[in-house]
Amino acid sequence: MTDTQKTQPADKARLYWRENVKLLCTLLAIWFAVSFGAGILLVDLLNAIQIGGFKLGFWFAQQGSIIVFVILIFVYAARIHAVEKRLGVAED
Repeated sequence: MTDTQKTQPADKARLYWRENVKLLCTLLAIWFAVSFGAGILLVDLLNAIQIGGFKLGFWFAQQGSIIVFVILIFVYAARIHAVEKRLGVAED
């Protein structure tokens, strides 16, 4: 077995985890911006708008960040699957 055959799986693993951590950090930053920004920092501005009788700031604090989090889970699953396919480690 040559040196390139030995290091290739290690290089794939390093690249996979680098992209995985980058994706996770990006998605967590989005979730933080939505939950902290919309639910806490911009709550007074958003409370001027009402949806279904509830102030928008209250809605984001109670429901919005949870919904965004669930959406981000699906985004993560799709994006990481694309990374796995590109690196040839997908479990189809």
